[in-house]
Amino acid sequence: MKLQKIVKRLQKLHPKEIDLSLDRTRNLLEKLGNPQDQINCISVVGTNGKFSTIQALYSILKEADYKCNIYTSPHIQKINERFVFNNKPLTDDQLANLFTEIEEINNGTQITFFEILTVAYLHYAKKYCENINLIESGLFHRFDATNILKKNLASIVTAIGLDHLDWLPEEERTVKKIIFEKTSSLLNSKIIVAKQSSKEINKGIEDTIKNNSSKKIIFNKNYNFTLKENDFFYFEDEFGSLKLPKPNLPGEFQLENVSTAIVAARQLKDYKITDEHIKVGITKIESIARLQELKFGKLKNLVKKNLLFVDGSHNPLGAKVLNKYLESLDCKKHIILGMMANKDHNEYMSYFKNIESLTTIDIPNQLNAITGNKLKEKIKNFEGIKYKSSVENAITSINLQENDIILITGSLYLAGEVLNLN
Repeated sequence: MKLQKIVKRLQKLHPKEIDLSLDRTRNLLEKLGNPQDQINCISVVGTNGKFSTIQALYSILKEADYKCNIYTSPHIQKINERFVFNNKPLTDDQLANLFTEIEEINNGTQITFFEILTVAYLHYAKKYCENINLIESGLFHRFDATNILKKNLASIVTAIGLDHLDWLPEEERTVKKIIFEKTSSLLNSKIIVAKQSSKEINKGIEDTIKNNSSKKIIFNKNYNFTLKENDFFYFEDEFGSLKLPKPNLPGEFQLENVSTAIVAARQLKDYKITDEHIKVGITKIESIARLQELKFGKLKNLVKKNLLFVDGSHNPLGAKVLNKYLESLDCKKHIILGMMANKDHNEYMSYFKNIESLTTIDIPNQLNAITGNKLKEKIKNFEGIKYKSSVENAITSINLQENDIILITGSLYLAGEVLNLN
């Protein structure tokens, strides 16, 4: 209860959820002695795949016996997920004490919720200054609160696509603008560019970073991977080739994120990471709400022997790779969909093909979500689309046959609610 009260106070320190600027973050960090200058960081920017890439890299580093601090957003079930130190999330009491300390130093000064969380993370990270910090950038990066580092070990650029367009002026809602916002201010260290969804995006990234003096490691130029049968894949970069087991994450698209993590690990020349650490690490990745199969729990009990997945994808690029995975399965697929109001709902659903049924639902506890009824009315291209008020009602309304699967998707916030319900 103490933690929840503090969080509510911090959320009221600024009238806006997002106010793109670095000044407030810098001012508060200066009061704390600029802890961001005293830690070792790997920055991760992009639209999709950031969390999975971080988790894959984290698993490799743990296997090599290195300790990590991790900062990601948003959280899925508990805010503690955003604050991992020494390989463990902070407890409620630890987090409450940290927030109280930062709140007192801030002394009521206007600052957004994400900014003060970022400052809190960086302040606490100083306690473990030898650890590797894996830091996920938030909105667009250029004016994101995480973009206050003067140096880092590397910058990772995951897949870039259209998302969060409502925060851009109408005339600038293009992938070119998003590429600029995410990559134009990357630090001079090493830049690892993951596989992108088109040659145009790849060229846009390369053009934007061409004057950056960093060493650049780009998919298809400096590293590659090839999927093979019998549950393995080949990876190759400047240090040679590896025959690797498939990671424990479903979906071929996850090989892109895992391969990006492998490149980053092999570029850390001051750290001793062996081929064996990589081979074992990629089979132990812990990733929630990213094509996660629910193998037990209350919701799983409703589908009995059928498979039940939850995935937090919420933009067209996420839908595209998710559908590619679904099409690789020889079974009937049923989608349960809940989304936030500011997303392009029809564009998102346009990527899904050969879906047996679609059920829209409300997302509980989210004021900015579109209601399931309105979502049903907006989506025009699915015959027989239906609405149910809850996840449980949606699941039980589906006439499941043997081998059918259910996928609950459309929002990370929905994914969190689903995991809590389960």
